[in-house]
Amino acid sequence: MPSALPDGEPAPRDGELPSSALQGLGERPFGLYVHVPFCSVRCGYCDFNTYTLRELGEHGASVDSFAEAAVAELDVATRVLGDERPQIDTIFVGGGTPTMLAPQDLVRVVSAARERFGLSDAAEITTEANPDSVTPESLRILADGGFTRVSLGMQSAVPHVLRTLDRTHDPANVARAVEGVREAGMQVSVDLIYGTPGEALEDWRRSLQEATALDPDHVSAYALVVEQGTKLAAQVRRGEVTMPDDDDEADKYELADELLSAAGLGWYEISNWSRDDASRCHHNELYWQGADWWGIGPGAHSHIGGVRWWNVKHPNAFAAKLAAGESPAQAREVLTEEQRHDEKVLLGIRRVYGLDRDVLSPAGRGAVAGLIADGLIDGAMALRGRVVLTRRGRLLADTVVRRLLGW
Repeated sequence: MPSALPDGEPAPRDGELPSSALQGLGERPFGLYVHVPFCSVRCGYCDFNTYTLRELGEHGASVDSFAEAAVAELDVATRVLGDERPQIDTIFVGGGTPTMLAPQDLVRVVSAARERFGLSDAAEITTEANPDSVTPESLRILADGGFTRVSLGMQSAVPHVLRTLDRTHDPANVARAVEGVREAGMQVSVDLIYGTPGEALEDWRRSLQEATALDPDHVSAYALVVEQGTKLAAQVRRGEVTMPDDDDEADKYELADELLSAAGLGWYEISNWSRDDASRCHHNELYWQGADWWGIGPGAHSHIGGVRWWNVKHPNAFAAKLAAGESPAQAREVLTEEQRHDEKVLLGIRRVYGLDRDVLSPAGRGAVAGLIADGLIDGAMALRGRVVLTRRGRLLADTVVRRLLGW
């Protein structure tokens, strides 16, 4: 089952925000995240807020009605943010499998966002996609409707690894999907997962080699995390599959960095590599910078001016609240200055630019010398006032964060 939402104070039924959150609105980058909660099947490792149509039932929320509900929440955002609402810099449609929706419906949501907010001149508009769920025709509709980027869930090129992950796509369809994205004139990113039970180092090498052979603009490579409540977690608990150890995970990360770098993709965040600055996922950079974004859809999270909130999880409850003229927000929290500082360190250290040393507390600045001695922080960059992870530091980023924050 999808993971639980965090606790928080009840959100107002009308979705209104404290006046303090709206101060400086438009001075920070602003993005829109759209969560499409539908999947044809549930992958065994996934704890995202997703549902198969069978789980929703005959009279539940549907792919056909989702765009209407998403536009209704855009109306809520328009009202809450008011006349000073900013233009949108990035839109990211994630899931789930967004391309289970008709491409015209995805374009409808983007068009509604454009009408209500306006888009910046170089707005990045991305959708995630399963390689089996796109066609040359659907990709042309997306491109004509304003999409600039497609992120394809490749995960692996090795059939037995895909089976363990319960991924249903044909590996050969990845290349066809990449070709379709390029022919439509959009940038292409591929997502990979390493550390699947039973995945050998050579399996991972094959996935990386096949991914780079596609000449993508961007690659994300994430270590598999076994979340409680998933099918895979139950298999691990019963001893049916065995998770690789930390050394295996480190070897696979180092191999990824080596092969992706050799293919001309430079790391710009621990799990992300791009062809150049223009090929980065600017929407994710918006998150890492602590900027503003509005999350549309069931369970979607938002952040405006230090206020974070999240929508009700279930698609039926989400649609019902909007139909009743209410905000779909379930709860929220107002971040303290300490929380915002800690998040700035936690997210900033993951990026290739690292942190300005002055951002750190005195205790954090005092920890830098020891981290340099341990080979986790780049000494030359520290002399220039930047705290930047080495490759070894990227492997131990959580340790670095704890020491910089004095935890």
